[in-house]
Amino acid sequence: MNRHDKIYRPYLGPFDSYRPIKSKTYSHPPYLYMEDRPPNLSPLTPGKALRPGTLWRPIYDPYYHPHEPARRGNSKWRPRCRRQTMLPHDFSANPPFARKGEGSIPRYRIPNKGMLPETAYKKVHDEMALDGNAYLNLATFVTTWMEPAANRLYAESVNKNLINKDEYPHTAAIEERCIRILADLWHSPCPHNTMGVSTTGSSEACMLGGLALKRRWQNTRKRQGKPIDRPNIVFSSAVQVVWKKFANYWEVEPRYVNITPDRIFMDPEGVLAAVDENTIGVVPTLGVTYTGLYEPVAAIAKVLDEFQSRTGLNIPIHVDAASGGFIAPFLQSDLVWDFQLPRVKSINASGHKYGLVYPGLGWIIWREAEDLPRDLIYRVSYLGGNMPTFALSFSRPSAQVLLQYYNFLRLGKEGYYKVQKASQAVAHFLSKAIQTIGPFELFTDGSDLPVFSWRLKEGYPSNWNLYDLSQQLRTFGWQVPAYPLPPDMENVTIMRVVVRNGFSMNMAQLFLMNLIQAVSFLDSFNRSLPHDPKYDISFHH
Repeated sequence: MNRHDKIYRPYLGPFDSYRPIKSKTYSHPPYLYMEDRPPNLSPLTPGKALRPGTLWRPIYDPYYHPHEPARRGNSKWRPRCRRQTMLPHDFSANPPFARKGEGSIPRYRIPNKGMLPETAYKKVHDEMALDGNAYLNLATFVTTWMEPAANRLYAESVNKNLINKDEYPHTAAIEERCIRILADLWHSPCPHNTMGVSTTGSSEACMLGGLALKRRWQNTRKRQGKPIDRPNIVFSSAVQVVWKKFANYWEVEPRYVNITPDRIFMDPEGVLAAVDENTIGVVPTLGVTYTGLYEPVAAIAKVLDEFQSRTGLNIPIHVDAASGGFIAPFLQSDLVWDFQLPRVKSINASGHKYGLVYPGLGWIIWREAEDLPRDLIYRVSYLGGNMPTFALSFSRPSAQVLLQYYNFLRLGKEGYYKVQKASQAVAHFLSKAIQTIGPFELFTDGSDLPVFSWRLKEGYPSNWNLYDLSQQLRTFGWQVPAYPLPPDMENVTIMRVVVRNGFSMNMAQLFLMNLIQAVSFLDSFNRSLPHDPKYDISFHH
């Protein structure tokens, strides 16, 4: 008997959970993605071959490199692109689309000769087909659907560079209009005179907001003759990673207010314990990435008001409203979180999240013009005019800005309310249904953002965990993240679903059916699944 004539069992395939899993026998081992080259197999038993770290390790480990295996956790980080080194250095073109000499195409260098547009398109299109389905991506906050008229506008404006304001004055005027609309929406006292700018996303907007906080603090300290060498910034341990980057890149000490089981958002009392004369600002989040909850901006502003009355220290607030900035004004219009609070000096939001625009758009607005230090603004004359600029990027597409204005016109306040309310209704439907499924305990229910999360019940006797469930849902096409919470709650693992425009009630019912099937399938195992923490899938956007 050939040493490969062994039984190979598929790992967590999308089988009917009520049928026994049938073994498959191969006359030779399956080559999987290795094309026509058999892998270097060793005479392993099927059980051992299927364990992470052996024959099938490239399937389990997204950071796998054949000569320099990477580890997750506290070990050295390795880029994901190293998976590409396992592919052949050349690939073949589909014969009907290839001309003579195009049979073999180099993968990691520019080919010596060009090819037919159909050939190039087919190659790129085929690789894109292996991506996940954007409509089934419940991990991302980013918009994945817009209506046909918006798509047409997108195609018509994709070649315009937003920075060329002198060449495209009407596009520049529309950007300025959007800034005024958002300043008014967030209750700026001077919406027609304040400062604001569009960005490539909320990450850039947060960097600009943090930079303005630091410069204002530095200028104040210089006028007072005090040192400026030890700035700090205060935010929740559940803050989005961009703020950790800001603190690192701009050499500002990050001070975290850790979340706890009793307070799963930034506690105002914790803020008071962290601030001092070197604090450049406090950053509450209106829609925490981990859970979708709003942090109590008004309560934090109140304790800082009291702190100023006792100490004289005026500490500003920047609100990271990447998601909530386009939800709260429509679904929670009575909530006070924005420029209605005098201590809030700047707000950022993502147009490409609940602003309902395709990826590549963020916004930042300052309460009043003087809240943005003038020495951060540059003027350039080499684009055909003398234009002010304040951004980390320079050239970038204008299409997303035009799409934002399209949405403002197309939807209006009533339309935004209806779209966001529909998403919240789907989130409530799913969260209530998931709460009734045996192993699960609801963590957040989607009452703030249309985002909800759940965890396994404590003491639930199970041979699987949420990472296994995340992997099993992928067999149906759904991308649902599982991840641990931040420090002080890192022992709690949750799953999270982000409901966006386009995720209908019908899709929600299909997802719920697949979730129940996945749970039934995992429950059918009478022993623990092969599992290693370093192969856990952990992703959230």
